[in-house]
Amino acid sequence: MANSYLLEVGVEEMPAHVVTPSIKQLHERVAKYLKEQRITFDSIREYATPRRMALLIEGLSDKQPDIDESVKGPAKKIAQDQDGNWTKAAIGFTRGQGATVDDIEFKDVKGTEYVFVEKHIAGKSVAEVLQGLPKVITSMNFPTLMKWGYNNLQFIRPIRWLVSLLNDEVVPFSILDVHAGRQTQGHRFLGHPVEIASAESYEQTLHDDFVIADQAQRKQLIKEQINKIINEHDWQIDWDADLLEEVNNLVEWPTAFAGSFDKKYLALPDAVLITSMKDNQRFFCVRDHDGKLLPHFISVRNGNTKFIENVIKGNERVLVPRLEDAQFFYEEDQKLSIDQYVERLKKVSFHDKISSMYDKMARTAVIAQILGKKLNLNDEELADLDRAAHIYKFDLTTQMVGEFAELQGIMGEIYAKLFGEKASVAAAIREHYMPISAEGDLPSTKIGTVLAIADKLDSIISFFATGMIPSGSNDPYALRRQAYGIVRMMAEQGWHLPLLDMQSEFADAIQKAGIETKFDYQKNAGQVREFFMDRLKQFFNAEKMRHDIVDAVTDTNQYDIVNILAAAKSINEQKDDDGFKDDIEALTRVLRIAKKGQGQDSNINSQLFQNPSEEKLFNAVNNVADDFSQEDMDKDLRSLRSLSSVITEYFDENMIMDKDEQIKNNRLAQLQEIANMTKELGNLDLLIVK
Repeated sequence: MANSYLLEVGVEEMPAHVVTPSIKQLHERVAKYLKEQRITFDSIREYATPRRMALLIEGLSDKQPDIDESVKGPAKKIAQDQDGNWTKAAIGFTRGQGATVDDIEFKDVKGTEYVFVEKHIAGKSVAEVLQGLPKVITSMNFPTLMKWGYNNLQFIRPIRWLVSLLNDEVVPFSILDVHAGRQTQGHRFLGHPVEIASAESYEQTLHDDFVIADQAQRKQLIKEQINKIINEHDWQIDWDADLLEEVNNLVEWPTAFAGSFDKKYLALPDAVLITSMKDNQRFFCVRDHDGKLLPHFISVRNGNTKFIENVIKGNERVLVPRLEDAQFFYEEDQKLSIDQYVERLKKVSFHDKISSMYDKMARTAVIAQILGKKLNLNDEELADLDRAAHIYKFDLTTQMVGEFAELQGIMGEIYAKLFGEKASVAAAIREHYMPISAEGDLPSTKIGTVLAIADKLDSIISFFATGMIPSGSNDPYALRRQAYGIVRMMAEQGWHLPLLDMQSEFADAIQKAGIETKFDYQKNAGQVREFFMDRLKQFFNAEKMRHDIVDAVTDTNQYDIVNILAAAKSINEQKDDDGFKDDIEALTRVLRIAKKGQGQDSNINSQLFQNPSEEKLFNAVNNVADDFSQEDMDKDLRSLRSLSSVITEYFDENMIMDKDEQIKNNRLAQLQEIANMTKELGNLDLLIVK
């Protein structure tokens, strides 16, 4: 018989951002538990609101399948003494299996007889298995945890009720002093406690009590209500997916409504208005058909339309002080100059073990100029980059950013334009924060990209130099995200820079510029390189690159991120070519033998050649070396592969480890030259070729 089971965990209101991850986690944990317990099911439906996480599991089997197994015990010579009496080992083994020595059988295993007992394990009923769910629930992880009462249990919020229904019967269990039953809670204000008759009636029962438990259904209703409002007023709306998700997880019975504010606030920059409404009040902004913001907003109430006018007025009243503050800050901030704001940065700490924000900008400016010159920026671009690098954090000391921290960079660009800075400089101030998430948008301008890379490089190197290196899941300064951002920017731009070997150059330039540091800028340089290699692996994994290719190209002599990315792409594209397997095997044979000559004289003496194949390999390698660009990895790989037949002939004719020391070293030097070029692509010995 197929069964339906309802599990609901009722809690105090959860933060909106936790609701969706929490129900996903509960789903995964319960599904895993059932599979471990050998209980099959057809599907699991998720329900979540700020006050509940619920699962409806359909198609559950009645019980676990019975298990018949033959359990192996000790060897016969251990199970019986010389007189054939059972030993303690045999008696203990059978007792542990719920059997007796009378149940023992002997079976031959590879020439040795062992004790076996046949064991029958009757499957538990599904109801009995479901009683183990409290351990699953209480093992959940959350970004923040609470204790309540005198209990030691930690959970996202206090658990207030539990529903556990197998079809229409309660499956009893408890968490602390909360006993599972069939009673749930309706809407906090519109509903009341209500009993669920059966698992399948859950959704409808809650709906009748002003709770839409299905997240997707609730979100769709919100969209329909908002669309109705904007169609009635001929408005456009900024459909923000994150805001819609947040609002959806704040309500159980949504009712959308429109409100207004004074037109005078439209003089504020759009970003300020949007932040005041979206981030602080969870309001949707509306625009006309030309894209201009209108003095209106749309919000969603957790309730019905009763007294909706009072709700609208209340929301309008709450918004006004935020807009008043924003207007005041905007006007006051324009009374000072950028230079005055920059001067204030001397008293703003980047980190107490590293420097002030002012000194960080000075270091970043040096790094940015080094990068800009290597990338052949023209004089005007270098000048704009230098100006941006010396002021790009100035908005941190403005009142607006002090109140609305999420506007850092955005207000920098707005104020920079108001203060007469060039558009390229202003854009770079905003873009240096990008990407603000692992897969966030990248800077769109060249100057902004260079500044973003320089700023992130300084942060990573500085924290590593002071020993504050991310470990495990601990990364309080988001250094992994910043390094990953650099990898993405370099990949996007295709810029060839030996970025992973420039710390000493940065350090020397910073010292020559007279910038004092509390730390050794070159300290832990090797760890910085490995840190970036891990981010490259993350990038490759996102691209679904084969693991052996990733391992090969990240075990390299390369310091150029773009070359490492290109090497992986080239190997991946050529791996299915005819002859690829033979070519790689020839090159990896060179790599393995060349290791024996590491540290020795690498000069090749053609006078020591004894066979034509040595001269042939020598000439072929020289031709490849002359054309080895290290900026066209596809061509370089094909060039190295072209040596395959010559290498095979070379090994057929020559004994590398010759008794004559000079000849042996000369041959090893020949192989080492090939190995060195190959290492520019990576450690090809790690490739799996078929």
